[in-house]
Amino acid sequence: MVTIDEAQEMLDEIAESLPQEFYKYLNGGILLLPEARPSPYAQNDDLWIMGEYTHGSAMGRMIKIYYGSFDKMYSYLEPDEFKEKLRHTLLHEFTHHLESLAGERGLEVKDEVQIRDYLDKQKEK
Repeated sequence: MVTIDEAQEMLDEIAESLPQEFYKYLNGGILLLPEARPSPYAQNDDLWIMGEYTHGSAMGRMIKIYYGSFDKMYSYLEPDEFKEKLRHTLLHEFTHHLESLAGERGLEVKDEVQIRDYLDKQKEK
């Protein structure tokens, strides 16, 4: 199991490997938060928010990564596999950030489709 301190080290390493251009206007930075964040769409204990890009508040633009959600979903993974899940989530949230700056919504639309698919599958059960 990866501890929150180990996850922070992994996240820092991933973040440092990204191009500086990604950070333009990301004035709130990247936060690793201890809590697990269930999706408001979850029908069971099976849908968790792993990360979130926020903007438009007094805190500015930031990326939040929820360690508790990672722990619930991926505590069984080896550290290198856990780190890859962190990398995937961080890049996903950076895509939201960059699209927001460009006035695009492509990934937002894709996320909405995934939620609709999840809800449709829950109805079939």
